[in-house]
Amino acid sequence: MPCHTADPELFFSEAEIAIAEAKSLCGGCPVRAQCLEGAMSRAEPAGVWGGELFEDGKVIAKKRKAGRPTLSEVAAREEEAA
Repeated sequence: MPCHTADPELFFSEAEIAIAEAKSLCGGCPVRAQCLEGAMSRAEPAGVWGGELFEDGKVIAKKRKAGRPTLSEVAAREEEAA
């Protein structure tokens, strides 16, 4: 399994290039589906699991840049909380 031989930091990096590399390593993994399913059931707080990026227990498309959230991000969070 690629995650057992790669640098663990790769799967928890903030850098987009590292995240892309971690996702690509998951591509041919024989336990990718089980890894993703497990991460979803545990609501993993962060990292690449089963080829997907997790943040706050949810699969996200890409990491948000540091700084203030956009108005649309704030509105989406408020809508989710309601």
